[in-house]
Amino acid sequence: MSKTDTSSSDEALAGVHERPDISYATYLGLDRLLSAQTPLSGEHDEFLFIVVHQASELWLALSLHELRAAREHIRRDDLSPALKMIARVSRIQAQLIQSWDVLATMTPTEYNRIRPSLGQSSGFQSHQYRLLEFLLGGKDAQAMAVHVSTPAVHGRLAAALAEPSLYDEAIRLLGRRGFAISAEQMERDWTASRAADAAVEAAWLEVYRDPDRYWDLYELAEKLVDLEFRFQQWRFSHMKTVERIIGFKRGTGGSSGVAYLDRALQRSFFPELIDLRTAL
Repeated sequence: MSKTDTSSSDEALAGVHERPDISYATYLGLDRLLSAQTPLSGEHDEFLFIVVHQASELWLALSLHELRAAREHIRRDDLSPALKMIARVSRIQAQLIQSWDVLATMTPTEYNRIRPSLGQSSGFQSHQYRLLEFLLGGKDAQAMAVHVSTPAVHGRLAAALAEPSLYDEAIRLLGRRGFAISAEQMERDWTASRAADAAVEAAWLEVYRDPDRYWDLYELAEKLVDLEFRFQQWRFSHMKTVERIIGFKRGTGGSSGVAYLDRALQRSFFPELIDLRTAL
């Protein structure tokens, strides 16, 4: 080994020793994370139920982290990082879809043994799921009512409701790029859900008819379509898992269960991107 190689090795070893004295468990907060499962029923399968839902909430937190950053990049007309972040969330959705396959190993009999211990708790009350819907453009002020007793959460939802969604920013980008987007679409009441707009569809249609000219917008559109496709797969898997385990009973939180989840499947976040395919 040369003198230079020896010097490099010594520097590398010195760098290792200079790093913070922190272990894997400490860095990840494993003491808190692995002590957060507190089954109440005494039934074996409740641990599965808790872990699946806690892991899903972690994936939702990461999805929110990525899509908020993607929205900011779109706002700045900096699409390359946004495309990667949106694509990452599509992969996260694959993990969430798979989680329903794991939960579906629970039989109706096993679930009924733990259901009394759930009280009024329900996935319908997941504020992170609602934040994700708002961020994608599925605005519904009435959905916040369940969180009125937790002011901090309700405040976060109200703030998200009042912000432009990821898709709103994509539409505004079309306007800045010179497409004929109306003032009502560029600056509107962000708390209101939006309906499909003919001018927005026409703009996206132009992008799809000349992808070489509008390649980054074309990529953005396809990343959004893939994201919605995965999200709808997740919704469908959720609905079929609930149907498989509890049938058509009402949910523990008071929702209509399968019927509510089925209605959600009919709602599109990016309607123009789906509708234009008929016109191509």
